[in-house]
Amino acid sequence: MLLDTILGWFSMDMGIDLGTCTTLVCVRGEGIVLDEPSVVAVRKGTNIVLNNGEAVGLVAREMLGKTPGSISAIRPLKDGVISDFEITEAMLSYFIHKVHGRGNLVRPRVVIAVPSGITAVERRAVVDSAERAGARKVYLVDEPMAAGIGAQLPITDPTASMIVDIGGGTTEVAIMSLADIATSESIRIGGDDMDEAVINHLKRTYNLLIGEARAEKVKIEIGSAAPLEEELTMEVAGRDTVSGLPRKIVITSEEIRDALREPIAAIIDTVTTTLERTQPELAADLIDNGMHICGGGSLLREMDTILANATGLKVNRVEDPMSSVARGTSVYMENLELWKDTMSNGEHGW
Repeated sequence: MLLDTILGWFSMDMGIDLGTCTTLVCVRGEGIVLDEPSVVAVRKGTNIVLNNGEAVGLVAREMLGKTPGSISAIRPLKDGVISDFEITEAMLSYFIHKVHGRGNLVRPRVVIAVPSGITAVERRAVVDSAERAGARKVYLVDEPMAAGIGAQLPITDPTASMIVDIGGGTTEVAIMSLADIATSESIRIGGDDMDEAVINHLKRTYNLLIGEARAEKVKIEIGSAAPLEEELTMEVAGRDTVSGLPRKIVITSEEIRDALREPIAAIIDTVTTTLERTQPELAADLIDNGMHICGGGSLLREMDTILANATGLKVNRVEDPMSSVARGTSVYMENLELWKDTMSNGEHGW
């Protein structure tokens, strides 16, 4: 313990929100120091990262959907869990060294937020990847807890705090009290599924094929969960699946809302299921406390409205919803001795 404390003086310990779409890194006392896409560019058929291991994050995202046959731009996490062990390790190594500095001899301690619904094997994969990427010690915390702390909810009090974290690969719903999760649900549906729904709609309706990046742009610019006071339109370009030629069409917010209906319905169902399983006293607290939403998916227009209509609770979008989980991991890191016994797999012992 004493040695670890001494080493801590010389290492830049960090908290990581390892997301399907984006990875954010916080450093104790400095806040968020890195916010980059969870993308890695490699040589086709290998795990060799391009540009001497530097084609990670923002650089790699620019290559998505535009790579020649010899290059693959890979997102190594799917549905909030690791789908490619070696590429995830390379990505974490790049991010850790970028923040911590390659010349520092003392490796950092790292707190990583993970979906609450992942298996023990998937948790082990995260720990192994982080250790091999350069972490001295790895602590895992469930995303809802990190999001609640990052949103400054009173999760340590004897009252209910409800968080709905709609990420790229997963949606986490949890009701917390006394520094622990009382009830939670985790589904592997999120922003990526909304993008896929947009792609499928345009392909089915217009015979137009677009990529993930363009689908995300459509969702952001005209997507909504409920009717808008003034409906929107947008031009979108892609490849005609019949002629094979480039083509441009105009689409409306109404049709995109209809396309997003299925993933949004799944999120609403998860929220209501969680509430149905909540203890009566905690459910009563939520009448006054309401629910808080965060994550990129919470930014979809009228997402708060449709959740309020479905549950009868007031819905608050947290301040800076994209970074609440990362901010929470930073709080855990700053108070490691206080929190480490409550963290999942505390000192990664099973």
